[in-house]
Amino acid sequence: FSGRLSDLPVKVDYLSRARSAKEQKQILSELKEGKIDIIIGTHRLVGKDIQFNDLGLLIIDEEQKFGVSTKEKLKQLKSNIDTLTMTATPIPRTLQFSLMGSRDFSTINTPPPNRYPVQTEVHTFDVEVMKEAINYEVSRNGQVFIVNNRIQNIYEMEALLRREVKDIRIAVAHGQMDPKKLEAIIADFLNHEYDVLLATTIIESGIDMPNVNTIIVINAQNFGLSDLHQLRGRVGRSNRKAFCYLMAPPLYTLSTDSRRRLQAIENFSELGSGIHIAMQDLDIRGAGNLLGAEQSGFIADLGYETYQKILAEAVQELRKEEFTELYREQQELKAEREEDFVDDVTVESDLELMFPVAYIPNDAERVAMYRELDNMESETQIMDFTQRLEDRFGKIPAQGKELIRIVRLRRLAKSLGIEKIFLKTGRMTLFLISDTESPYYRSTAFDKLLNFIQTHPRDCQLREAGKKRSVIIRNVKTVEAAIALIQSIH
Repeated sequence: FSGRLSDLPVKVDYLSRARSAKEQKQILSELKEGKIDIIIGTHRLVGKDIQFNDLGLLIIDEEQKFGVSTKEKLKQLKSNIDTLTMTATPIPRTLQFSLMGSRDFSTINTPPPNRYPVQTEVHTFDVEVMKEAINYEVSRNGQVFIVNNRIQNIYEMEALLRREVKDIRIAVAHGQMDPKKLEAIIADFLNHEYDVLLATTIIESGIDMPNVNTIIVINAQNFGLSDLHQLRGRVGRSNRKAFCYLMAPPLYTLSTDSRRRLQAIENFSELGSGIHIAMQDLDIRGAGNLLGAEQSGFIADLGYETYQKILAEAVQELRKEEFTELYREQQELKAEREEDFVDDVTVESDLELMFPVAYIPNDAERVAMYRELDNMESETQIMDFTQRLEDRFGKIPAQGKELIRIVRLRRLAKSLGIEKIFLKTGRMTLFLISDTESPYYRSTAFDKLLNFIQTHPRDCQLREAGKKRSVIIRNVKTVEAAIALIQSIH
């Protein structure tokens, strides 16, 4: 920062435990008086003695390192402060806020020029693999990080490495060291006075060493997905091919979550894949408590898709009922633009709608197909899906074809403002929006439906019970017939 802003009248300083008490006092005084324009710091900036002259922008880097209470304290430094949160792997709770539209969200997909993906491999603990990896890196004049997150046995690991890998200069670094000594070791390693740095996760963030292009993580099963991604990000910061070796017990001895974490980090090794890893993390750990302090959890009992759907429905319900006036203008705009008035259409039927076990034998595969089909929004997507299904599993059975037609029916019904469809006993019941004040009842979509009812009095019947309105249409015995009928209303 100081280097880049050297030509501007801007004063930059930093605050951390490494500064002396005298220096900290001086910085706090200048901060209060407004003499420092940009202050960079650790958790020390949350201290009660911190006072800003006129704080305008808060940037939280490596957001996954902060708890909810710390982040809220930072935001309370000043009301309505602009906040930019930066991270390679957002924690589940933060990602959930973005996915539900509560926070703006952007991703950087373009890597710096001449960067290569880090080759990631999962191994059982093997000294020979470590030895080979270290010797190869040193032979091309590079350096190696070895992460051992237990300070209790870090020096035993150092002795093992000195025994097995000859003529290699090794240094040890961890958070319980004297800050000055730790800083000196990192500086010496940066100056290539050591070949291998054996350290705890202290190297996880804030270290940029382009010459280090191999990292070995011991007991990788004990790390979270974001931790592993951050550690892997310490290498591959130059135009050389980089390697990441994750040492763990045999996969069959690990818990399901541990296996999924290691498989995810191995599979998503492309540049810019942090968002995919974060999505996997959200799926494995859950989104936590959006209104509380837990940053992960709970979702596993429910399933991510179900949770997301319930959350979206709850937000929509609040918009329509509790905060009607706030969103009245938005609803009016929808009416003017002829947009959809409902978010989703539920279909209940006594017809057989499914992909039979004989057609897709694998349960997980079948569920994945159902999920994919449920998210289809255009005719092109449905046609592509049908083609892929036939290519993989053969001719689609009658029950499967009817299920695919249901998705078409839902899409057509959505634009007519229909919330629910009953397709039972040879007739179709369309349930309309229950809010009688909705702009939908002043739209052309509703006019089309009324016109159809008036021109087909023998087959159609409009019912009203309290606030609920429905249309019963007789002689609709198949999904195909239902689609044709909805199309004729359009």
